[in-house]
Amino acid sequence: MENDTAIAALSALAQGTRLDVFRLLVRHEPDGMAAGEIARQLDVPQNTMSAHLGILARAGIVRSERHSRSIVYRADLDGLRALTLFLVKDCCAGSPELCAPLLAELTPCC
Repeated sequence: MENDTAIAALSALAQGTRLDVFRLLVRHEPDGMAAGEIARQLDVPQNTMSAHLGILARAGIVRSERHSRSIVYRADLDGLRALTLFLVKDCCAGSPELCAPLLAELTPCC
């Protein structure tokens, strides 16, 4: 992953509503959610939600699929994985024992 790609993803998540959207979509993997349902659950106007979803999609951490008349959004777990690996790639200066607590925290959720 390039610095610019990581910065775009982190910038997209650096806004409260977008962070809430991303966390909601992660909870609803692998089925995803329709845009209208996301807006309803987070109590955000649909046109505002569309803008937020567009920013997350352009940042490579959310993807969409058209299903009939609705668009279903999903967290892009490959994008999340790439971002996470980018952030911890040089973790602990080559001392894996220092990274053990981080890995232990990530293991139960996956």
